[in-house]
Amino acid sequence: MIKQRKSLTSIKEEIKQFYQKDVSVKVNLGRNKTATYTGKLTGIYPSLITVSPYGKYLGKTNFSYADILCGLVTIKYAEK
Repeated sequence: MIKQRKSLTSIKEEIKQFYQKDVSVKVNLGRNKTATYTGKLTGIYPSLITVSPYGKYLGKTNFSYADILCGLVTIKYAEK
């Protein structure tokens, strides 16, 4: 069982700090596989966020706040 450390409202408040800034996204793909990339947080919506990745990844990716709550997605400021 996954422990809930934060509420959805606190996660939404944290994500608002990253809007239109460079972020590093780490996605848990299961079976000890992860994908890490940098991009710009381009959209904040009531139920999801949108990240436009840089480099070899094309298009936009979106994640729900529940993905962050469960630990499937980790977002932090990109290191330069």
